[in-house]
Amino acid sequence: MIEFVWVQPSMPVPKHLRRRARRGLSRREILQSSFAGLGLLGIGGGLVGCGSSGTRSRGDGGSSPARGALDFPDLDTTPDENGLLIPRGFKSRVIAQANQVVGATGFVWHTDPDGAAVFAAPDGGWVYASNREFLPGGVDAIRFDASGEIVSAYNILPGLLTRLNCGGGITPWGTWLSGEEYDLGVVWECDPFDTTGTRVTRWSGLGSFYHEAVAIDPATNVFYETEDRPDGRFYRFIPDAPNVGGRPGETGRLQAMRVLTDETINAEGARGPWRVDWLDIPNPNPGLIGTVLQQQTRYQVPETTAFDGGEGIWYQAGVVYFTTKGDRRVWALDIAAQTVEVLYDDAFHQPNPILDSVDNVVMTPGGDLIVVEDKSEANQQAVAIRADGSIAAMIQLVGHEGSEVTGPAFSPDGRFFYFSSQRGPGDGNSVGTAGITYAVEGPWFSV
Repeated sequence: MIEFVWVQPSMPVPKHLRRRARRGLSRREILQSSFAGLGLLGIGGGLVGCGSSGTRSRGDGGSSPARGALDFPDLDTTPDENGLLIPRGFKSRVIAQANQVVGATGFVWHTDPDGAAVFAAPDGGWVYASNREFLPGGVDAIRFDASGEIVSAYNILPGLLTRLNCGGGITPWGTWLSGEEYDLGVVWECDPFDTTGTRVTRWSGLGSFYHEAVAIDPATNVFYETEDRPDGRFYRFIPDAPNVGGRPGETGRLQAMRVLTDETINAEGARGPWRVDWLDIPNPNPGLIGTVLQQQTRYQVPETTAFDGGEGIWYQAGVVYFTTKGDRRVWALDIAAQTVEVLYDDAFHQPNPILDSVDNVVMTPGGDLIVVEDKSEANQQAVAIRADGSIAAMIQLVGHEGSEVTGPAFSPDGRFFYFSSQRGPGDGNSVGTAGITYAVEGPWFSV
């Protein structure tokens, strides 16, 4: 995703300083072992979680891009007309660019696009909603018809209300949650079909901290949240009135995870699973006393476990997946077992991991996990970790130094894969000035 930190995302650790594992598990071994252990091989279900990207239908409770597995050709070796490496035989197009009008809509697209999601409409079309990680922030949306053509564009969360909108998540009731990434950041809820930008709610109960992304377990309406700090926590919010099947009440308990082990979970090669429990946060919304910030949320209960830069998050089939950029890991929280384990770590795949940076995530109904990269190099990718253990690049930016891949999401029919380059092509474009959003069309899924 983008790292939604605004203020500015921290620079990734240079490759030559990153830790390197000394043992050599194959990609297939580690992924097959992890997915099989969680019962994830060949899982089904709709894209209903979050993770700052995904698909949610309007009115029927869920929609998915395809029922098959991801099955696409290798990337072409020559950039296409839009400067992208994409699967052979696929085609890309620019759907929006910072400070330019979207198609023939008359609506000017935002800079710094980050977390995003697709929402299916009753008429067969869909909406792509995208955060702006800057000051002001906000969320813009593009409406497509059933053929994928642009119909309209509009704002669904005004930037004057919010700032540094980084990640977020889709709700089971069909709205978008947008997280602010700064000390006093909160989560805002908005309606992807609201062309007036007035149906918005400030979710104070989800806490005030460096929000990245949010996922919701539809069986309980419990929220799970990541925090993009090197010592960030992993949170859950338990509503007082869950109202499962509908929208829950906005009051409840904010808790942070504690991993119950004497093992150092961030040690090289550590995988788990480890049991966890949850501790209440006494003051979920610390504020300013004069000019002094009260004790920040992540420090209020020192016994809770620190995670190194929480990023994307996704719920599916009883498991919450989340990424941490500092140690380049994908984690899996088994809700029923109350255990957490490392599903992917680039240290398992040295010396040349295909995926060596992690950010936003999205999962397909077939159990394929898509992770996008945020690193200083120009060769940023969206990468598929397939349920069978294989790993493959889906797209690669060319000549986008200092940018990152953000906002991955599929159209409901699986034809279009949407994503953004947060700062666009070029070398180190300044924040607040650039960004470009693409669609890549092709047969992404097996029939």
